[in-house]
Amino acid sequence: MAKHTLFAFGSSAIALTAAALAAPAFAQEAAPQASAEAPAADDGAIVVTGYRASLNASASIKRVAPTIVEALSSEDIGKLPDVSIADSLARLPGVTSQRLEGRDQRLSIRGLGPDFGTTLLNGREQVTVGDNRGVEYDQYPAEFFKNVVVYKAPTPSLVAAGIAGTVDLRMLRPLAQKDRIIALQLRGQLNEQQKLNPDGTRYGYRATATYVDKFANDTFGIAIGVSATSAPTQIERYNAWGFPNEGSAGGNLFLGGAKPYVQSNKLQRYGAVATLEYQPSDNFHSTLDVLYAKFKETQLLRGIEFPIAPAWGSGATVQPGYTVNGGFVTNATVTGVHAVQRNDRNFRDADNFSVGWNNQIKLNDKLNLTVDAAYSLAKRTDDLLETYTGTGYGATGPSDTLRISANPNGTFNIVPTLDYTDRNIFGITDPRGWGYNGTRAVVQAGFLNRPKFKDDLISLRADLEGKIDDAGVLSGWQIGGNYSRRKKVSAFTSFFLCPKGAGSNCSVDSGTPQFAPIPDQAVIGTVPLAYLGVPQMLALDPIYLVNNSLASVFDNRPVSLVRDNTVTEKVWTAYGMIKLDGDVAGKKLTGSIGVQAVYTDQSSRGSISRFDSATGDVLVVPATGGDKFWRILPSANFALEVANSTYVKLAASLSMVRPRLDQERVNQELNFNFQNIGSSDPTRPFFQSTGGNAQLRPYRSANVDLSVEHYFPKGGYVSLAGYYKRLTDFVNPQRNLPFDFAAVAASLPAAIRNQLATTVGVVSQPLNDGRGSLKGAELTVSLPFSLLTPSLDGFGFYGSGSYTDSTIRLGDNSNPITLPGLSDWVANASIYYEKHGIQARASYRYRSKFLAEVAGLSANPTYRTAKAEGILDAQIGYDFQPGTTLEGLSVLFQARNLTDRPFITYQNDDVRQVIDYQRYGREYYVSVSYKF
Repeated sequence: MAKHTLFAFGSSAIALTAAALAAPAFAQEAAPQASAEAPAADDGAIVVTGYRASLNASASIKRVAPTIVEALSSEDIGKLPDVSIADSLARLPGVTSQRLEGRDQRLSIRGLGPDFGTTLLNGREQVTVGDNRGVEYDQYPAEFFKNVVVYKAPTPSLVAAGIAGTVDLRMLRPLAQKDRIIALQLRGQLNEQQKLNPDGTRYGYRATATYVDKFANDTFGIAIGVSATSAPTQIERYNAWGFPNEGSAGGNLFLGGAKPYVQSNKLQRYGAVATLEYQPSDNFHSTLDVLYAKFKETQLLRGIEFPIAPAWGSGATVQPGYTVNGGFVTNATVTGVHAVQRNDRNFRDADNFSVGWNNQIKLNDKLNLTVDAAYSLAKRTDDLLETYTGTGYGATGPSDTLRISANPNGTFNIVPTLDYTDRNIFGITDPRGWGYNGTRAVVQAGFLNRPKFKDDLISLRADLEGKIDDAGVLSGWQIGGNYSRRKKVSAFTSFFLCPKGAGSNCSVDSGTPQFAPIPDQAVIGTVPLAYLGVPQMLALDPIYLVNNSLASVFDNRPVSLVRDNTVTEKVWTAYGMIKLDGDVAGKKLTGSIGVQAVYTDQSSRGSISRFDSATGDVLVVPATGGDKFWRILPSANFALEVANSTYVKLAASLSMVRPRLDQERVNQELNFNFQNIGSSDPTRPFFQSTGGNAQLRPYRSANVDLSVEHYFPKGGYVSLAGYYKRLTDFVNPQRNLPFDFAAVAASLPAAIRNQLATTVGVVSQPLNDGRGSLKGAELTVSLPFSLLTPSLDGFGFYGSGSYTDSTIRLGDNSNPITLPGLSDWVANASIYYEKHGIQARASYRYRSKFLAEVAGLSANPTYRTAKAEGILDAQIGYDFQPGTTLEGLSVLFQARNLTDRPFITYQNDDVRQVIDYQRYGREYYVSVSYKF
């Protein structure tokens, strides 16, 4: 039932995998378990190394899992197959990613974006430095993980599983290693583009060190890793405001405005990890995992904001002689343009800490107890600084004449006549007069947003596992319980920036200076925007400006003050299951049947705004809200070996995933639209309130998954999978509901109250009124070419293709929506050679168009259609062989985004209406590693 509130505001490879990669047992029901009989990780049984060994280990995990999974294994200590975790995950069947700032970040699994999946660390739910639940994989140093498992079907013991899937990142286990390990790696990075900003860089590095050892007769093990990264990104970016029907251009679609920028990013991350493992006997096994990562990113953005279309209030004039193609203006001359020159700096400072302690106790030959405790903390502070220069306050200075022309890639060339490096005409000002604090005009020569997030999670878990003898296919049982408390605090502060001098509160009527010269100390050079026709612009130091030339005034608009919120979720999960492992009609069957019972107590603290009749002001008052509810989630998983090395796996389940945390906030913002004061039309209300919904329930899904897998005797496999999901309680992110604001109307001044035609207005908030379905199929082939002929030993192919179709409807709207992150078609292919220490690989991945999440106004998330993209990566390297002087040394050269594919979004299903264009360029890496 929809709920809402109104103002409530090969066998050796298998053994290797089991011994070396097993994480806490409670999280590994669907994956291989550690075994006392398993050989040690470095026992010499594996004759292939590097990428081939990674594929074999991943296939082993997939093969023995009694449910449907995909797996990714590191090639060696501290060496995943690609540049980052997200890069590697995006090559798995049915998995793809969206690039942000040139890096793979937002994972989609089976057509469902990051909001529909969960990420675990060693089987434990994690918090994130991101805005919501979706993990930003940059927060984890890739070198610290031995393998990653993606569960595509839930099991009863898999707590906090997602609807799309569950990604479990697993760290190395020191007691599973045969010998001491000391490994070092140094990697250099180069972006092919020259630095786009004078204070940017195109060079980066990554350095890691790993130490693994065992003591006390191999009963105590320790693994320690440290990592330091400095990664640059150079981005040529373009953003269009949109395309109105321009009356002065015959009513044709016309470029409303544009922001060409050059952006230089520098990501710095320092990380450390430690695992302590103690197993004095077969009866007790204790593991402590600790991870810390410090994450800093600086983004320098310089560009010009051009208001162009007169229909959108630019004040410009479209000259005769424009060119129209299919109702779309492709060439025009526009006079009277007053542009905003921008020198911006975004800075992010984030900390991520995670600790988990797992204890496994063998009570007797048939009974095992596991107790686990974990804590995860993420803190993040952003400084989003904008500074503006122009020719005069409020479009009063010299204007520009622009020649705009459409490019084949959807961007527009914008050729000005003004010299944007001329400090005789450009100064610190509010060039468009956009500054407004809610009651008065302000000289807004800049703006500072400073959001802060704190996300922490405590979890306690106990599992009791028993064996069943002489019961045929029933091999055991398992029961358990988990308690978690997650609390996310979001605090937002913002400031208007204006020229220093007279006046107060940056207001125009108080005498705040409307124009100030640019100081010499702020100028660091010039920046070309030649890729879109702008020869040069001023490159200023925004930090100098904000410290020396700009005054700051707290932004106390209601829209700014009602954003702070806290969301708390207390979740109790109990589960029970029967394990299956035996023969059915002579065929081996494994699996599980069970159920989860999940009780949730969610709450939110925040604020709402209301009208004060005594003062005429809009006030902000505290608000609380929440909900409590149960969910029962049964699941069944079966894996039947129908023929030698051929498996049919079937899974059926009910699952859920919680909505975005910002959607669960209680906050509501009250607005009055005075243009509609006399309207009784429900589509043009005077009263409006926008916010979250503290009673929002999780998405629910009924799932059926089927996979047929055949494994070749000398490595490799082929798999065909299909899936169907029936989605209910789907969150409509912005449902408009009628609401009687009579109580608010009674507090309004009589002069306003007497003009009202109705007191009924609209409340806009998330609501569980969506439903639909999603279905698809995946084909995977892992083929060592030695299966075809021994002469091709060392060569191989790994690839997959998937198709997903969805139909989701919100509320009473009969038109289906597009799911964020869903590409109908996704494909990945890798050709590799690895033998005698030589390794070479080329990898290509493709995804069809999809709905991408991008940053909108004031960094708020918004969705736009992204064009299809294909990306080619390649690498070649050499491992010096045993017996040689340089044994243990490896060198690797990697090239990323060889297709130089830009990220492009567009609107209204019209590829001509390009909104975002971001070109990242090619990146090259050289790595040297040594293993003692």
